Amino acid sequence: MSSIYILTDHGKLNKKGEALQLWAKDGTLTSIFPYKTDRLVIAGNIEITGGALKLLMRHQVNTIFLGTNGKFNGKLDFQEGKNVFIRKRQYETLDTIDLSLSIAKEIACGKLKNQLSFAQRIKRRRETENTVSSTIERMKNNIEKAEKAPNIDTLRGYEGMGARYYYSIFRQNIIQDWAVFKGRSMHPPADNVNAVLSFLYTLLLYRVDAAIEAEALDPFVGYLHTLDYGKRALTFDLMEEYRTPVADTLCCALFNLGILEKSDFREVVFSSGDYDYPLESEEENEKATVVQQEKKGVLLTKDGLKKVIGQFEKKMDTLLFYPPLNKQISYNVIIYEQVRHFKRVLNQEETIYKPLVLK
Repeated sequence: MSSIYILTDHGKLNKKGEALQLWAKDGTLTSIFPYKTDRLVIAGNIEITGGALKLLMRHQVNTIFLGTNGKFNGKLDFQEGKNVFIRKRQYETLDTIDLSLSIAKEIACGKLKNQLSFAQRIKRRRETENTVSSTIERMKNNIEKAEKAPNIDTLRGYEGMGARYYYSIFRQNIIQDWAVFKGRSMHPPADNVNAVLSFLYTLLLYRVDAAIEAEALDPFVGYLHTLDYGKRALTFDLMEEYRTPVADTLCCALFNLGILEKSDFREVVFSSGDYDYPLESEEENEKATVVQQEKKGVLLTKDGLKKVIGQFEKKMDTLLFYPPLNKQISYNVIIYEQVRHFKRVLNQEETIYKPLVLK
């Protein structure tokens, strides 16, 4: 099974037999086989026939519709969430202060530890850089405080402080002098590094979200991120452990290895409300500059998106040692295993949620 991406504003998706056919503006024909497809991501505006939609629904292909800038427009979702009992456990856990705080602490501290490991790699490359060393010490102290946080609000404060320390030295891991990063920015991304980070976080979000729904969990019931109408708080929670090892490291590699070039970015003027990314939660807003009103932003071009998507899929197929199973598996599989682990914690089959933490 695979993920298929369609990146175009010109084309038509129709049905022919048991296959989908994408007709491009230049006459190019591409065949897509639903029985071989796990998810379909459509970025842009294409015409989809009724027959094509029926075929996607018959094969239950999770289909995500994005704008050309990565903005979420909607999706076809076939997970009905029939397991009412696990959802009941989610709601009960919200009112079980000790357990919900324990889960939130593990998620937040797992993320902070992954960021610390990233910072330590920067230090090894820049041994004479005193700023990195002092920031690392602050990050360590902040993790110790987070581990002892008496309540969720205090914990969120430490998690936000950790993000500020982390992003203050993030640029030092990128060698290209034309790469711009002055801190995390969103709505829209203010520079080329933020454009890549935001798009990678978007791709990661939907991968985690699919695993959550496959296990019949309610993606709107989270523990670290605040609950709000229409906010997929649990998806934000469970993607935290992958932000640094998957998205952040890949972002740097895309620049450092010369995969992305200056021509892969475009500057766009946005009106307020035209540039929302689905990954930005209230907690993220506290850690980043949020651009308001009509502002200039930076997005990936179509060629840039293709490069990022291709490398993201390679990254997700990367094998690494997964201690709970005592074997090497891919990030794609780890995400599902971690969601199942989280589910067992909710069912009290295991006592502590252990996020993926890489050294």
